[in-house]
Amino acid sequence: MGARYVCKSEQRRRLVEAHATFNGIDFLEVLDEDASALGLERQRTLWVRCYKPLPQDIDADHVSISGGVRLKDVGVSLAFRMDQAPGDPRTTAAERAEYAKRQVLDELLGTHETEQTLVVRTTSSGDFSTYTLALLRGFLDTVPPDDFDGPLSRVDFTFKVECPSEFDCAPPKGSATPGRVDPPIDYLTRDYASFRRLLLDRLSEVAPQWKERNPADLGVTLVELMAYSADYLSYYQDAVATEAYLGTARKRTSVRRHARLLDYPMHDGGNARAWVTLQVSPGAEGWSLPGPTDVSPGAVFVTTVEGPRVLDAQHLQEAVNAGAEVFESLHPLTLHSGHGRILFHTWGEDRCCLPQGATAATLLNVPSEFDPAKRVLTPENFAPGRVLLLEEGRSPQTGRRVDADPSRRHAVRLTQVEFTRDPLLDVAVVEVAWGTDDALPFELCLWDVMVPPDSADEPEDPVGKLAPVSVARGNVVLVDHGRTLTEPLPVVPSEGRYRPRLSRGPLTQVSRGEGGRALDPTASAAAALRTPPEETLPALWLRETESGRAWIPRRTLLNSGRFSREFVAEVEDDGRARLRFGDNVLGERPGAGVPLTATYRIGNGSAGNVGAEAISHLHSTLGGDWRDAILSIRNPLPARGGVDPESVERVRIDAPESFRVQQRAVTEADYAEVAQRHPEVQRAVGSLRWTGSWHTMFVTVDRRGGFPVDADFAERLTAFLERFRLAGYDLRVDAPLFVPLDIAMTVCVSPGYLAANVKAALLEVFSTREQPGGLRGFFHPDNFTFGQPVYLSQLVATAMKVPGVAWVETEDAPGKPQRFRRWGQVPRDEWKNGLIEMERLEIARLDNDPSQPENGKLDFFMQGGL
Repeated sequence: MGARYVCKSEQRRRLVEAHATFNGIDFLEVLDEDASALGLERQRTLWVRCYKPLPQDIDADHVSISGGVRLKDVGVSLAFRMDQAPGDPRTTAAERAEYAKRQVLDELLGTHETEQTLVVRTTSSGDFSTYTLALLRGFLDTVPPDDFDGPLSRVDFTFKVECPSEFDCAPPKGSATPGRVDPPIDYLTRDYASFRRLLLDRLSEVAPQWKERNPADLGVTLVELMAYSADYLSYYQDAVATEAYLGTARKRTSVRRHARLLDYPMHDGGNARAWVTLQVSPGAEGWSLPGPTDVSPGAVFVTTVEGPRVLDAQHLQEAVNAGAEVFESLHPLTLHSGHGRILFHTWGEDRCCLPQGATAATLLNVPSEFDPAKRVLTPENFAPGRVLLLEEGRSPQTGRRVDADPSRRHAVRLTQVEFTRDPLLDVAVVEVAWGTDDALPFELCLWDVMVPPDSADEPEDPVGKLAPVSVARGNVVLVDHGRTLTEPLPVVPSEGRYRPRLSRGPLTQVSRGEGGRALDPTASAAAALRTPPEETLPALWLRETESGRAWIPRRTLLNSGRFSREFVAEVEDDGRARLRFGDNVLGERPGAGVPLTATYRIGNGSAGNVGAEAISHLHSTLGGDWRDAILSIRNPLPARGGVDPESVERVRIDAPESFRVQQRAVTEADYAEVAQRHPEVQRAVGSLRWTGSWHTMFVTVDRRGGFPVDADFAERLTAFLERFRLAGYDLRVDAPLFVPLDIAMTVCVSPGYLAANVKAALLEVFSTREQPGGLRGFFHPDNFTFGQPVYLSQLVATAMKVPGVAWVETEDAPGKPQRFRRWGQVPRDEWKNGLIEMERLEIARLDNDPSQPENGKLDFFMQGGL
């Protein structure tokens, strides 16, 4: 029928059986082959026989099965007393009939077997190992039911008792001496404490006579030494496995290398840059601030700290210890006392302003203090390429310096300088111009205001007299964040890897432009502050101490030749860098025994984005002359461009998706999309044409702000597109086809409004200029692009928003003055269609300039009003 399991404690069985109330498990049967006759699955039903009747409310919550090797989660789906079989689909008809028959036998024989038998249905048939069935008080309890003996409330069994076997199913009797059993090896052991415990357990088995556990014992010492070695090896294995995948790597160097395999360049941030202006005394005329060289840094500037304006070495170190940020000049600068404050010339006019978008100005060239026959601005000291900083020095309303708008400060790099005179006023002036990239982003007031009696901030500010609102500063130097240090590196070993680590950080990352230069002297002032972190390299130079040979930093050694003295600085999260050299295949390996000296800069990221007026000290080793000569040091504009290193989490997200960003251009749409990545391009259209001997891709560009596609811009954009260009295809950048419009509408003016004022408002709304509040005129160049039609409904809706407009005439009839067409062309049913269509390379244009009607005309015929 099944296996009968009897507890080994026969004496206790007899005591429980004779007890009046105590109950316990007598034996357990597994229904195997007999289960088929009852319509049940084999080895899924257990009969648990107890000594006394079971409680009537016993169910599956009072039974648990534990144990097993392969199948450990054997659950109980049903449990009931045999005389209380439920009449539902969980039991079969044959099974219920069997239980009813046994119940009749109990009544005839006067026994209680069905009341003493618990039927248990399991969720699986288990494996060949031993399981334990236990009766519990409840679902969450671990104690046996009330009036149940603890040892006899559980029983061991196996589901496979009826499986064929060559051996006796009964356990062997007697107590034969067991052989030595090795302690189980826990393969989850990974740390020192677990390894120590495992070794001690092993020794307890193989050398039971050794019981010493004192840490001073030699045996314990050896155990702990091996546990330490195993712990270290385990950590090493885990670390290698962790760093092997982008999703789990923790070290920044590992993540950077994984990203490189995905062609994703992980950046280490970039340092900030700022414009610093100096004012010097006449005694410092012609003095020079040094620029950076291969062996020395540029002039050192420091943010505001307590101390003199010009710091010596001791004061500099104290400032650094106090948390001051250090900046260094990117180029040399010759100082001139007359360049600290340059006045604008307004040709005798009052209430003048430099408008927004201005790219030229006139400066007053006053006589020199040293020689009245000479001027402070000369072709020798004031030439194209010099940087001017235009700023509002005092409020145009109150005349106070403290009320000046700090946002009205702007740096420009001069592209044209012309020395001339104002013949009417008989004064020397200088006409200067700068590029469109440096166009003035705001309106700058140039008139003079009265200085209030209580606001004279500087000696040259006469109380109660006129002083200029805005001035230009000429002694301007570009500085960037970072302090230069020098450090000897360990000698190169004869064998093994050479991976020295810098002792200080964070390592400065400097943007390198064309030719590897940190500063392009021909670029605009705005471009000098644009420092993409993807183009940065570490500010680090290595030299062989004896020979003086230089080693150059690179982002990767994959393009390095076997004789290239190049290296990679791999920066970790703490900002410190470890240097990696070549292997004489990809990059040269330093010779054994060669001493190296590292010159590098520390200071990086957003910490260098200091505010305006934060830089106010200069470090000089020239002594008291400099301290007396420097009158002021300041950065009128905040430092910009400081970017923190790209986080490991961001790389994990972006690197796997980087291949979706296309880095080549093949089709016309590709060239258009790539060209629009340029910051000066609003829209672009590509056109592939056969030009006689090869294909040429013409990229037609709509520049932002309506600026022309001139030769200079075309050269810059061509250089930008070069790395995307398909080999064998020529590339040409050309201008769009502007379509001038001729529009005239009749407008009815509401009562109470002056028709002239309403017309002026309409002309302003439909202009090409920027409106107050950041709005654009309807025909602003950035509002229209390639193929974009001009809708009549948009014109009417815009006009109706102007106060004083009652209605707009849209009827096109003979004798009506309305026009809605291309300029200089006959109408083509534009009124009827309600739009002026544009072709693929055409852009609508309406400048409404009477001097250039070919750029579009606009007129309004006013009716009604005052």
